[in-house]
Amino acid sequence: MIDTICLDAGGTLVWPNWARVADALAAEGIAVDVALLAAADPRVRRSLDERHLIAASTDQSRGWSFFDDVLIMAGVELTPGAHRALSHIEEYQRTSNIWEHVPEFVGPTLAELRRSGYKLVVVSNANGTVQRAFRRVGLLDLVDFIVDSADVGFEKPDRRLFDEALRLAGTDHSRALHVGDMYHIDVAGARAAGLTPVLVDEANLYVGADCHRIRSIAELPELLSAITFDTR
Repeated sequence: MIDTICLDAGGTLVWPNWARVADALAAEGIAVDVALLAAADPRVRRSLDERHLIAASTDQSRGWSFFDDVLIMAGVELTPGAHRALSHIEEYQRTSNIWEHVPEFVGPTLAELRRSGYKLVVVSNANGTVQRAFRRVGLLDLVDFIVDSADVGFEKPDRRLFDEALRLAGTDHSRALHVGDMYHIDVAGARAAGLTPVLVDEANLYVGADCHRIRSIAELPELLSAITFDTR
């Protein structure tokens, strides 16, 4: 009987504000289509989602490699001007959190899950700004708890992040699942903690993955009603 849903933040509930990134580049005389940045986003995340890369890096170090790679994939040369633009984005991320774009399906889906009686816990590798950012973008009242890795001192896939989420929710691993977009962070971490993993694969880049897959959390209520939870 599942009573708790753990949810990753970036790539699951919120995405980078690519319009803000494009504006920072434009201030340096660099034009880029926001749609190209957004299209590169999941593909770059997939390229970084390798076990050896995750094991040898931190969320912060991967984050800035991520932005460099998105710009390159979108056709932006990493000139001094581009690096200046990214330094402004880095400062914004440090103080406010650039993951502030909320797709229109997120709010209604979270509301539906709570009406169905699930406790919702955000479990995020982040920098201590998730709660403030969720308040600012209108998501804070739609979840029950937030576990920010910067606040607890360890990152997914370390199972201790999930243990803290389950403690807050007052449940155990057999009654919880975790939904996230990075296989070697979210799926591996959830399994290590005994939770059922669900992978958000928005661009269909994980064909054949050995876990439940959805394109977005808009599909999660249907999945919850259709599947028999097992140890996949």
